[in-house]
Amino acid sequence: MKKILPISLCMIVRNEEKCIFNCLESVKGLVNEIIIIDTGSTDKSKEICKNYTNKIFDFAWNENFSDARNFGIDKATSDWILWIDSDEILDIKNLELLFAELENKEKDIYLIQIINYYGDFPPDKYRANLFWTNRLFRNYKGFKFNGAIHEQLSPTNVEGICMEEFTDNIEIHHYGYMNNIIKEKKKSERNLSILEKQKIIYNNNPWIDFYIASEYCQLGKYYEAFEQVNLSIVGFIKKEQLPPSLLYRLKYHILITLENYDGARLGIEKAIELYPKYVDLHFYKGIILFKNEIYEEAISTFNNCLNLDEFQSQYLSLAGVESYRSWYLIGCCYEKLSRYEKAANAYNNALYINPNYIDGKIKLQNLAKTNFLL
Repeated sequence: MKKILPISLCMIVRNEEKCIFNCLESVKGLVNEIIIIDTGSTDKSKEICKNYTNKIFDFAWNENFSDARNFGIDKATSDWILWIDSDEILDIKNLELLFAELENKEKDIYLIQIINYYGDFPPDKYRANLFWTNRLFRNYKGFKFNGAIHEQLSPTNVEGICMEEFTDNIEIHHYGYMNNIIKEKKKSERNLSILEKQKIIYNNNPWIDFYIASEYCQLGKYYEAFEQVNLSIVGFIKKEQLPPSLLYRLKYHILITLENYDGARLGIEKAIELYPKYVDLHFYKGIILFKNEIYEEAISTFNNCLNLDEFQSQYLSLAGVESYRSWYLIGCCYEKLSRYEKAANAYNNALYINPNYIDGKIKLQNLAKTNFLL
C-alpha cells in the first residue's frame, strides 16, 4: 500500500485554470490533504480543484498574500504544511528519504530548492534562477507569514525556536515568470500597485524599495529600478544592517544591462568584499572586465567562478554561472586575445555541460569557418 506524506499542501488560487491541473497532478496521491484558498476565481479553477480535494475555501481578497496564506494554515490538519503556487510543479526525488526527514523530531522547517524559469517556452533548466526557501514546515508550531506581498514565513515558532534543515528530496519548478505568463497576467503591474500602497504604510522598510526595483526591472524600466535598489541599500545602511546580497546582484545586473560598465566596475569589488562566496557577483565582475577589454583578469575571474562552491544555498543564483556560462565567457576572452585553440576548448567545455547552448555552438562554427582551428 502506498504511503501518504503527512503533509497539508496549501495554495492560493485565482483564475489559474491554465496551469493548476499540472500543479495538482504533481501532488496527487502524495500528500495527506490539499487546501485550496480561492481569492475570487471567475474561471474554471475551482471546478478543476474539486477533482482533487473538497477542501476549497473562499477568501475575500484584501491585497495581502500573507493573510490568505495564514488563512490556509488555519485550515490545515496534517503534521506538516507545504505551500506551493498553482504555477509550480512539485518534484519529489526520494519519497522514502523524505518520510524519514519528516519523522525527525528535531527539525521544524525544511528549505527546498526552487527552480525559477524565465524567458520563452519551452522551459530550460539552464535558463533559470535557483534559490532555497522555507516552503515545508511543521504544523501547530505557530509559524505565520508576514508581508502583504513577497511574503515570508516567520523563521521562528511561538517558543522563539526553529530548527531548519535543507532537503534535496524535493524540488519545486516555478513557471510563473516565463515571458508569456508575465505578459498575460500582468504580474508586475499588480505587484507594483500593492507595493506602492505598502510603501505609504511602511515608508522605512527597505525591502519594499527592493521589491519595487525588482518589478521595475521585470518591466524593463531599468533607470527606475536602479534608483529604487539604491534607495533600498541606503535604507538598510541607515538601519545599521548589512544590505542583503540580493540587492547587489540586482544593482549590478541593472548596470550591466544598461551597459554602464565603468559605473559597475567602481563598486563590484566592494560588493564582493561583503559577499566573497557569492558566485553571481564574481560572474558579473568577469563580465564587467570583459566589456572593459581586460581579458586576462576576466579569465582569472571566470575561473574563480568555476572553483566556487556550487551549493549556493544562501543566495539566489543564475543557473550555470559556476559552469557553462563561465566557460563560454572564458572562450570569448581567449578569442579576443587571438588564442583560438584555448577559446575552442573553453566553448567545448561549455557545450559538454550544456549541449544545447546555442551561443557556444555559434562561436565554434564561426571559428571553424574562419579557419582559425586548422
